[in-house]
Amino acid sequence: MSMQQPAMAARMQGRLRLQYPMSLDVYDTYAEAQRAVDFLADNEFPVHDVMIVGTDLKQVERVSGRLTTGKVLVGGLLSGVWIGVFVGLIFAMFEGGQDLFVRLGSTVLIGALFGLVWAWLGYKTTGGERDFTSVSQVIASRYEVLTEHKHVERARELLAELDPLRAAQEQVRRAQERARAAYEREQREQQGRQQG
Repeated sequence: MSMQQPAMAARMQGRLRLQYPMSLDVYDTYAEAQRAVDFLADNEFPVHDVMIVGTDLKQVERVSGRLTTGKVLVGGLLSGVWIGVFVGLIFAMFEGGQDLFVRLGSTVLIGALFGLVWAWLGYKTTGGERDFTSVSQVIASRYEVLTEHKHVERARELLAELDPLRAAQEQVRRAQERARAAYEREQREQQGRQQG
């Protein structure tokens, strides 16, 4: 590992942090969170101090079909053809000459054969453990929009203009959290006095 990698990782990690982040709101979809940040940007808010954080991550895999030997072989063949075209073009760039199409054709054939065999071997070694095709994606269940503490009041005012009902609901939620925290603090203090 080079000496630059840790420094670059530290810089990147610094960009993904806020000093004193405070929550503006929590959204069910990324599109809603993006809409809120876009609205802030449209209203000259310093969005460089805003962050969208996806929480409660889960992987969703959508099965798209059955995997057969034929599909595996066709996929391997096509991949091999593309590799053959690429290698043939590289050779053509550096060697040139009159045999361009012969050389390109031979690399395509060799690539197709290689892709076909490689795909077949790979499929057979799995022993039928995964006989389906799928598409997977990691998604968040909720998206929280955060901003630096020094901008939180202005951001909340702007977001109240975007969706007044949501802003009122968020205000009630924050008040309930403060009341719950005060109640729990009072309960702990009361238990401490009883024990002491």
